Amino acid sequence: MELKLDQIQTATLSQIGAAPNTEELENIRVRVLGRKGELTQILRALGELTPEERARMGQKSNAVKAAIEKALDAKKAALSEANISDLLKKEWIDVTLDGASTDEAFRRGRLHPLSQIQYEIEDIFTSMGFEVLDGPEVETEYNNFEALNIPTHHPARDMQDTFWTEDGNLLRTHTSAIQVRGMATHRPPFRVIGPGRVFRYEAIDASHENTFYQVEGMMVDKDISVANLIYFMKSLLREIFGREVTIRLRPGYFPFVEPGFELDIHCLICDGKGCSVCKQSGWVELLPCGLVHPNVLRLGNIDPDEWSGFAFGLGMNRLVMMRYGINDIRHFLSGDIRFLEQF
Repeated sequence: MELKLDQIQTATLSQIGAAPNTEELENIRVRVLGRKGELTQILRALGELTPEERARMGQKSNAVKAAIEKALDAKKAALSEANISDLLKKEWIDVTLDGASTDEAFRRGRLHPLSQIQYEIEDIFTSMGFEVLDGPEVETEYNNFEALNIPTHHPARDMQDTFWTEDGNLLRTHTSAIQVRGMATHRPPFRVIGPGRVFRYEAIDASHENTFYQVEGMMVDKDISVANLIYFMKSLLREIFGREVTIRLRPGYFPFVEPGFELDIHCLICDGKGCSVCKQSGWVELLPCGLVHPNVLRLGNIDPDEWSGFAFGLGMNRLVMMRYGINDIRHFLSGDIRFLEQF
């Protein structure tokens, strides 16, 4: 009987270890420990032994039963854990992915068209000897107005509706503030541009936004004239559009330049026939420009009797609209993937 118990224990533990699933494990339990199981039959036969043999075989049988039950429990736990892991692998879903694209290859991202043109403009100007500067979007009143020949009670301040902060600063209304910072850190002669985002509190339509992008440019040297300004502007537009572009200069008032001009570009959306972008005029206002006002040079600690310069503020949104034939400036900040995927 003792030999039989050892054989049952060895064989059963081996079968438990090899069981592939919980169903097979249950079959082993019934065959060995069930009402008609092999070990149960031995336990029922203990009554035929002498008291001494009965006690010894009883202890042996209980030990074998305990070992088998322990092995069954351990194997069952291992199989359950394995089943859960397999289930998780088969049915795992990343809930952060868009349901319609989980089985598709990820689409590559791309730069916003404004960023693409900004980098292109930077490359063009750096090739002509300009340095790229940067400045904060939250500016001081001095840098945004006073240092540009726009004192506190100057009527030109009414031309720009401004977002003010509670601490007396403001969201810059033009990138001209970057040229003020440039004059504070550079001595003539120098050539700088400053791209960035600007803010105006104004109504939004197909050609106006309250948040848009500009590129400020400034060149200070000796004997600078309007001819220098026109040369650099035409060089920029020729590189951007890949061909000569028709422009016009018309007189314009800006406190920081004298004389001042509006540089308009022949509308490439409608080819000059008139549309919502050019307001039916055939021309699109692209940038204010002119020769730097002597007062601005003086405020930048530059002697206007020795040095002169030109400055411009290029409207980057409108330039991109002309480049790609976009008929509504509001697309840029819409966040519409369908729009962005075209560039």
